[in-house]
Amino acid sequence: MPAYLDHAAGTTLRPSAAAALAEALGAVGNPSSVHRHGQAARAMLEEARERLAAAAGCEPVEVLLTSGGTEAVNLAVVGGWRARRGALLLPGGEHAATTEAADAVAREGARLVHLPVDEEARLEPEVLRAALADEPDAALVTVLAANNEVGSINDVGPLAAAARAAHVTMHVDAIAAFGAVPLRFDAVGAELMSVSSVKLGGPAGVGALLASRTAPLTPLLHGGGQERGLRSGTPSAALAVAFAVAAEEAVAAVDAESRRVAALRDRALVGLLAALPGARLRGAAPGPDRLPGSLHVTVDGADGESLLFLLDAAGVSVSTGSACLAGVTRVSPVLLAMGVGEEEARGALRITFGHSSDDADVDALLAALPSLVPAVAR
Repeated sequence: MPAYLDHAAGTTLRPSAAAALAEALGAVGNPSSVHRHGQAARAMLEEARERLAAAAGCEPVEVLLTSGGTEAVNLAVVGGWRARRGALLLPGGEHAATTEAADAVAREGARLVHLPVDEEARLEPEVLRAALADEPDAALVTVLAANNEVGSINDVGPLAAAARAAHVTMHVDAIAAFGAVPLRFDAVGAELMSVSSVKLGGPAGVGALLASRTAPLTPLLHGGGQERGLRSGTPSAALAVAFAVAAEEAVAAVDAESRRVAALRDRALVGLLAALPGARLRGAAPGPDRLPGSLHVTVDGADGESLLFLLDAAGVSVSTGSACLAGVTRVSPVLLAMGVGEEEARGALRITFGHSSDDADVDALLAALPSLVPAVAR
């Protein structure tokens, strides 16, 4: 059996979510229609919203359904900036959805303030506080709850507190973290938080921006005024139902599942470090400051892209970084932001575990990777 170890790009569909989706797809009706079929679809949609809200720790009205994590991030970054205008603060090593959205508003006049991260890709609260003190016109701060490439977890509570003290809107990109570690919108303290179904074991094509009632936000899409007038377009009740089921299951099992997945990751890490003297873990050390399923290494003298293709031929699926940069041959901006040199960064592999991972996946990785490294030495 091929080993799938790229769960950070999109994890496997949970059977419960697949069953819920199959059943919900049989329903007919636009949730905005007033006839009985439309109202039945509306009831299905709103029940899913309530379940999502309970899993995420927010009110149902705060759940704005989107087409996925990228749209949620864009609505937060572009819509949040347009609502206030001013400086946009973002750390190094953010996801491409954030950096590209930031570049888009820069073309509209936003001044981008890039904040340094530490060698584990984390933003220190004192760095943000100092930047906010220097930027009296700051409009928005955006930060990852956990880095999608190297797995380091930010302590978002103090970061959100710093933004609130400066009266600046804060967006937390929780797409990699929600469902993998305990995380609740009502405990974070930010006005905006993005989440995605496909990272939880739900279907692709649906996500959400959690937005407080008072969050300044300008819509990107215009039309029927759905989702509090902030995201027009007919929402898919079926996708929302499956998203809610996946979120409930992930959140309910987060403690036990994080321990199980971390054990698989740690076994893989020990095996790789023993077999590859030139391998080095990137990001926070295994423990509470790292996503349980995240294993990111650089291998001295190796070419990560070549290793990826050889591993794929051997039946092991991994990545070298964010799937949103797939097909783009360049050094990871995350590693560069962490201070890793270009030559070292070229030997990167991102190996990520999820709810369907097991010991056989670790066995396949450890059997394949060490023998392939000499073939890709630079």
